[in-house]
Amino acid sequence: MTRRTVTVSAALIVAFLAAPRADILEQVLVKVNGDIITKTDLEQRQIATLRQKDPTLRPDDDAALQKALAEITPAVIVDAVDELLILQRGRELGYAMSNEQFDSIVDNIKKENKLEDEDQFQAALKQEGMTIADLRKQLERTMIVQRVQQTEVMSKLQVTDAELKMYYDSHRETFTTKPQMTLREILVSVPTSERGVNVGLEEEAKAKAEDIRKRLVAGEPFARLAADLSDSPSKANGGLVGPITMDVLAPEFQQALKDLKVGDLTPVMRTGRGFQVVKLETMETATVKPFDESKDEIADRIANEKRRGEFTKFLEKLRGQAIIDWKNDEIKKAWEVGLKQAAEAVPSAR
Repeated sequence: MTRRTVTVSAALIVAFLAAPRADILEQVLVKVNGDIITKTDLEQRQIATLRQKDPTLRPDDDAALQKALAEITPAVIVDAVDELLILQRGRELGYAMSNEQFDSIVDNIKKENKLEDEDQFQAALKQEGMTIADLRKQLERTMIVQRVQQTEVMSKLQVTDAELKMYYDSHRETFTTKPQMTLREILVSVPTSERGVNVGLEEEAKAKAEDIRKRLVAGEPFARLAADLSDSPSKANGGLVGPITMDVLAPEFQQALKDLKVGDLTPVMRTGRGFQVVKLETMETATVKPFDESKDEIADRIANEKRRGEFTKFLEKLRGQAIIDWKNDEIKKAWEVGLKQAAEAVPSAR
C-alpha cells in the first residue's frame, strides 16, 4: 500500500486518541448499487480490526500503525462491500428485524450483563459509544446477514451417504485413536555444581538405580520403592505417569519401551534428569471410531467445506451483478488486493 492509501485513513489515528467527533462532511469512498460506504465507515471497521488483531498497538507509533493499516485494509474493504451486498439481498427478500425481536434481544443482553434497569443499560451503551439506534442497526445487520447465508447457502447444501463414506475411508486416521499407556518411573537424580557433574556422584547414582531395579525384579512393589526412593515429583503418586501417547516421549524412551510388554521394566537409563527405571503399567491399543458413530461429525466437516466454497460463489455472483462506483482509486486498489487474497485463501480452507 502507498503512503496515499494510509492518508485516506489518517483520521483513524485521531479516532484512537480523541473522543467521538462531531458531525462532519462525509467522504464517500464507494457506491454499491446506490448505497454508500464512507470514510468513517471504513475507519470504524479498521479500528475494530486493529483492536482485535493487536490490542497493544499504540496510536503514537506511526510506522507500526501504517504497516498494520496496509495489512488489514484490503480485507476490511472487501468485507465492507460484501456485507453491503448481502444486506441488499436480504432487503430484496424482505428481511427486517421486528420490534418484538429487537426487544427480546435487548432483554437478553440486559440479563446476560446483569443490567437491572434502563439507566444502567443506557450507561453501558454510552460507554461503548453507541446509541439505541446504533445497537438496533448493528443487530439487524447481523440478523439479515445470517438469514441470507442460511437461505442462499446453507439451505442448499446436501451431503450424500456416498460422500460421508468416501470421507471416512480417506480420513481413517482422523477417527483412529493413538495407543495410550501408563508408566511408573523411579528417578535417581545426579547432583551438579558450577563445575558440572561430579563423576563419583554420578557413579553412586547409577549404582543406586541399578540396586533399585534389582529390588523391583525381585518383586518389591514399584509404588512403594518410588515413594521411598524416587527423586521425581511422581513419587507422590507411586511413580505413576500417564495416560500418555508414545509420541510425547523422548526418542530414548520410545526406543526403550517399544518392545516391552505390560509389567516389564526398562534397563537403567541415563537421561537429562539422572538415572531412571521405567515400568510399562498399562497399554491400550489404537481404536477406530465406527463409521455410524462418525457420520454426524463427518457431515459437519463436509458441510463446512462446501459452505466455504458455495459462499464464495454466492459472493462472486453478487459482486458480478453489482454496480460498484469507486470514488477513491487507492481504496479500489486495496479492494482488488483483498479479492486476490480471498481467492488464494479458498483452496487452503478446503
